[in-house]
Amino acid sequence: MDLLITTKGHMVEFDAESGRGIGYQVSPEKPRGKVLVLHAWWGLNDFFKSFADRLASQGFLALAPDLYDGPVATSVEEAKTLHSKADNKRIEKIVAGAAEYLNSMPSPPGRKMGVVGFSMGAALSLELSTLKPGSVGAVVVFYGTYPMDFSKAQASYLGHFAPDDEWEPLSEVRALEGKLREAGRETSFHFYPGTKHWFVEENRPVEYNRQAADLAWKRTLEFLDRKLG
Repeated sequence: MDLLITTKGHMVEFDAESGRGIGYQVSPEKPRGKVLVLHAWWGLNDFFKSFADRLASQGFLALAPDLYDGPVATSVEEAKTLHSKADNKRIEKIVAGAAEYLNSMPSPPGRKMGVVGFSMGAALSLELSTLKPGSVGAVVVFYGTYPMDFSKAQASYLGHFAPDDEWEPLSEVRALEGKLREAGRETSFHFYPGTKHWFVEENRPVEYNRQAADLAWKRTLEFLDRKLG
């Protein structure tokens, strides 16, 4: 059941190596955990801000960095263009800077952060867990993979996938699962029959599936409660 803690979000700035990064931060009065939210290739749109709001309503300090430094796409073609023009090194610096900023928050002290990533952001979430193993304790990925070496990771992993996803082949999902289990990481992947890529994003009316989205949210919250709460 949602706690419905009153929160208020605002834009913040943080260091991102060669430049400043910006992000949407929302926090309850007394956070019980910290979660980084990494958006899909659309940019930092209202859905990802609302997801941060929703996490904060459950007691988590949430930060959703803007990986594109401003631009937001509303169509697949626009997103393809944004993604193709994006500076991957800049994005990596923003993710690292956002993680450092969130980790520096004084409350709650001494706990690892969670990272929730969507599609493009899912791959970045997985990568971050290997680059900052001492900081990342829980990773949730929505329809995104990055089968890499997880031997240095210390996180637990939860995944939400569409079984017939034209953007994320099942073979890649199984490869990721294999890499995680090979590294001895706690891993739980869920598949949602009848869904498509972006199935939890309410602003994607063709792909959005309320029943699957609600179940994925329930599982995500239970996971974060166990690992961060």
